[in-house]
Amino acid sequence: MDASSSLSSPSGKPSFERSTTIVGGGSEEKNSFEFFGWVYHLGTNSIGHDYRHLRFLFIRGKYVSMYKRDPHENPGIKPIRRGVIGPTLMVEDLGRRKVNNGDLYVLRFYNRLDEAKKGEIACAAAEEAQRWIDAFDHAKQKAEHEMTRASSAREKLSMETEINLEGHRPRVRRYAYGLRKLIRIGQGPETLLRQSSMTACGLDGFDAESGDAFEAHQWKCIRTMDGIRIFEDVSGYKNGKGVLVKSVGNIDASADTVFEVLLNTDQQQRYEWDMLMGDLELIDTYDGHYDVVYGTYDPKYLTRWQSKRDFIFSRQWFRGQDGTYTILQFPAIHKKKPPRSGYRRTKINPSTWEIRNLNTPIGSSGPRCLVTHTLEIYNASWYKWKNSQCSKFEKSIPYALLCQVAGLKEYIGANPEVQKQYATALVHPKLSDGPMSTAEYEDIVQDEFYDAIAANSSSEEESDDNDDVDQEARVKQKNITEAPDSTVQFDLDATPVPIDPSHFHGSLRLGNDDKDTNCWTSPSGSRFMIRGKNYLKDNSKVVGGDPLLKLIAVDWLKVDSSVDKIALHSRSIVQSKAGKKLPFILVINLQVPAKPNYSLVLYYAADRPVNKDSLLGKFAEGDDSFRETRFKLIPSIVEGYWMVKRAVGTKACLLAKAVTCKYCRQDNFLEIDVDIGSSSVARSVIGLVLGYVTSLVVDLAILIEAKEEEELPEFILGTVRLNRLKPDTAEKLEV
Repeated sequence: MDASSSLSSPSGKPSFERSTTIVGGGSEEKNSFEFFGWVYHLGTNSIGHDYRHLRFLFIRGKYVSMYKRDPHENPGIKPIRRGVIGPTLMVEDLGRRKVNNGDLYVLRFYNRLDEAKKGEIACAAAEEAQRWIDAFDHAKQKAEHEMTRASSAREKLSMETEINLEGHRPRVRRYAYGLRKLIRIGQGPETLLRQSSMTACGLDGFDAESGDAFEAHQWKCIRTMDGIRIFEDVSGYKNGKGVLVKSVGNIDASADTVFEVLLNTDQQQRYEWDMLMGDLELIDTYDGHYDVVYGTYDPKYLTRWQSKRDFIFSRQWFRGQDGTYTILQFPAIHKKKPPRSGYRRTKINPSTWEIRNLNTPIGSSGPRCLVTHTLEIYNASWYKWKNSQCSKFEKSIPYALLCQVAGLKEYIGANPEVQKQYATALVHPKLSDGPMSTAEYEDIVQDEFYDAIAANSSSEEESDDNDDVDQEARVKQKNITEAPDSTVQFDLDATPVPIDPSHFHGSLRLGNDDKDTNCWTSPSGSRFMIRGKNYLKDNSKVVGGDPLLKLIAVDWLKVDSSVDKIALHSRSIVQSKAGKKLPFILVINLQVPAKPNYSLVLYYAADRPVNKDSLLGKFAEGDDSFRETRFKLIPSIVEGYWMVKRAVGTKACLLAKAVTCKYCRQDNFLEIDVDIGSSSVARSVIGLVLGYVTSLVVDLAILIEAKEEEELPEFILGTVRLNRLKPDTAEKLEV
């Protein structure tokens, strides 16, 4: 195989490149994808010591192997672990973790039917972790597709046994070997923490636009400084005490690089671009997406009466399915850092960072990203500075915060080695026969993948500048309303069944108007952007039309633990006399992790049976693998705290790629159970939402993603508006 991937010895300077291979030749291997590259295998050995081994991971089709060395350079090498990527494999992004004094991005693998079977790998960058997630998702879809085609494949997977990871050497000998290896790694270079994996990108290309729902903010550019634009929200900030402002700039680096620089608390690096808060100390980490930082301000931005100020803030971050990073920064308190003598404890301005990759223009050799820093300013001098009446604002903390984007731009532009440090090289796909055929894999692989990386192991084995223009303005320029022919989704020969909303009563009542509280309404789809008829040609989106299904009831329930198949519960409206008469009901069960747990259950009904040959019919009657690649949700915070809006976003999300979804198709209904608690990122966001839920107005749209020409334009299945929910009014559900 012609692959450009190399690794030096642990004591030398490593060098990595990445490559994606599409295997051609035999009919069985046609269009078979390969993914391979260096990762860290994390776990705990038999005597309880944590380990981190550098390993070469290789995926071909639905099979995966783990090597100590690159098999391309060592053709005769045998894998130390190997397994099958089955349909029950789940991948969870655990975020950023400190491993051996270095920051890595950790992925957890487990069996959704038995979470005791699990293992972890780690990558050097968040972008790499996402690409490995895409690679495993691609392999999982291949396995599910093969199972649907041949019963023998299903039988083969069900008969596979677990791998024996115990080893045969005495424990003392394994422990001594582990100590020698730990010493050798410790003497190696720090750059071992920055190895580049090779995985394929763009398997499931996400839209590069900023959002799929309209926002109420109206941003006006009021200043430009060093290539950075300063905006003010002139629509009026109703839910805060000040004004919302943001600084926006293009930086000649990948979003991954800017994200790493922003999170780095190293004083030497911080001093080179941040003129305000160079002294930062990481004091606590709660999970891979949340930490707490202590810092001090530069005295030149303070008055002489308050020349020493310190602060504590929490950072919460996540990476969207389109590759956009969002970082939320809140003022915080922490017991490890009580008030410091001689310093005045102050609250930082609540702020967010959004980092989005831009399309590289023709003729450009490097990546670019759009960086947006939004903050809430309480200082009344902002208005005087904006109107050029005084310059005191330019010596204030908010001004220094706005200048951070300019500092990043200049720092990265003047230090190209920073980009090289975090960048991952991309090599175009190549045709090759590969080191081992798929048939050979099938003969030797007898273990599920999560067994192959189980933690209990012996140590011996192992766009352009206008991309942020208001969405609504873009829609006015190119929107052509294309209402899909919804009648083709249903059986027109069947007599429609009248749907009387008065016959259906959920625990959450229907609201009278938008000012009502603790209720739901069903808005039109005009607030959402969906794929138009020509989407596959020009990526154009259009305003959504009226929902295809009618929202007939909403349940707001309190449960001791997450409840699946809620439509089968005796109190569900699906089991009511009126519910059993309906031809088709789509039940969306959003399982909200909290204390206690909640379930928000949405019931959507059709007055005719579903046409089995339509897209909705294929979704309702198809297998789980089809549903998981199509079920999409678009969120939008209509009213609420601006930080919550930034956390939730307005981007369409394939739910099964973010959280675990289960499906139940029986009688006249299809239920989708969405386990929000299955993702640490989703848990973090929903925790923030619940903190403000009594003041939020939330719109949701659900739809089936259209991927083929004949499926376009998309149609919205259903919508719901949740008006200022009160958690204490949720009804207790006895199971």
